[in-house]
Amino acid sequence: MNSYRMTIAGLERELPLCPLNEKLDIAAFIMFSDTELTVAAAEELLKKCPDFDVIITAESKGIPLAYEMSRQSGKPYTVARKSVKLYMTDPVSVTVKSITTADEQTLHLSREKSAMLKGKRALLVDDVISTGESIAALVNLTEAAGGKIAGKAAVLAEGDAAERKDIIFLEKLPLFFK
Repeated sequence: MNSYRMTIAGLERELPLCPLNEKLDIAAFIMFSDTELTVAAAEELLKKCPDFDVIITAESKGIPLAYEMSRQSGKPYTVARKSVKLYMTDPVSVTVKSITTADEQTLHLSREKSAMLKGKRALLVDDVISTGESIAALVNLTEAAGGKIAGKAAVLAEGDAAERKDIIFLEKLPLFFK
């Protein structure tokens, strides 16, 4: 399998290339199980982020980053879930179509988690921003819960996302056209 080597938060990583379709490969960036990278990326991102009250991420690849940014900053975090759980009361929901997911998905926050955002400055975090659909869904969910957007941050900005002026990121991740 081909791969792409890059430096992220001062650490070298080899990202496997995965076919998205017959014309395009993407480099798979998976923070799960990479504690060293998660800690370093959270530290570097926090240096670049504006002041905030709460962190929100979408299930599931942004969870390690949100947790670590919460731990380092001392600010709470919450996770927008991909399905309504039995314990979730009166969920607020929005739909999203991500480049790495085949079908449209819906993100949900319970009434209690929505209350964490009401009137607060929320930092939206994810592992990678590519098309921007996941972050846009988090914006919609945060605003539906009464929160204000403090910033939108990711470890990597993929392809054209790196040209956006409204996001904070550590490194540009190229697309691999065949």
